Amino acid sequence: MTNYIENKVIIVTGAGGGFGRLVAQKAAALGAKIICADIDEAALAETVQQVTDAGGTASGIATNVADLAQMRAMAKHAVDTYGVIDVMVNNAGTMPLAFFADHEAAADQWSRCIDVNIKGVLNGISSVYDQMMVQGRGHVINLSSIYGNFPVLGSGVYQATKTAVNYLSESLRVEAQGKIKVTVIRPTGVPGTALGTGVVNPDAVVGILGQNALSYGEIMAKYAEGQLSADQANPDSPQYAVLDPGYIADAIIMVINQPWGVSLGDVTVRATGDGYIL
Repeated sequence: MTNYIENKVIIVTGAGGGFGRLVAQKAAALGAKIICADIDEAALAETVQQVTDAGGTASGIATNVADLAQMRAMAKHAVDTYGVIDVMVNNAGTMPLAFFADHEAAADQWSRCIDVNIKGVLNGISSVYDQMMVQGRGHVINLSSIYGNFPVLGSGVYQATKTAVNYLSESLRVEAQGKIKVTVIRPTGVPGTALGTGVVNPDAVVGILGQNALSYGEIMAKYAEGQLSADQANPDSPQYAVLDPGYIADAIIMVINQPWGVSLGDVTVRATGDGYIL
């Protein structure tokens, strides 16, 4: 397969861990030049070190995605360092699942979720838009979620932010058609990332499980204890139950690894045997 990633300049927000770190590593291994951005300077430095130790090319810049000035500085750093911006991966996000009855405990996390998940994506688009239009080509990849597919209880604010990501993405595609490719990535439940640490009320996950809450809850308990059955732990089995984060990162790499005239617009990757209903 042709390597369309080699020599591309790719910005990844939230690169200090999770999908962001994996994408940075995998893209660099294919010859991309990575700008790693994250608010956590220590985690950011670790990602850059891992990429460069493996022979890849990466530069890090501490960035709060909710701050437009910092995002513009990040984009300028990319152009100053590598000359262009080919791909912007708006990956940074938070997931403060909670019921509306939890508003006292959840208010601050909800506010930050709106800042990071909506403003962060908007700032990411705004920071690279002019450069990509001048170049005559570019690619914006926005991380949404299956939570953006349909409203359920326990995730109102988080779902609202991911629905906003979907609409921002499609509007950008229409406005910049022929110059900027736009992709929405909708991860399913992926317990192997740190995103779940932001959940305010663990019971709020029931909304994404619906009628499967009891049975899949039992599977997740086994997963936490390392007691999944061989089939449930095997990605080559249709009973594979808990998706490894690497498969989401692989999907993002697949989306980037296309000729400029081919755009993969909307991608969801699931474990075949998971219990998420959205």
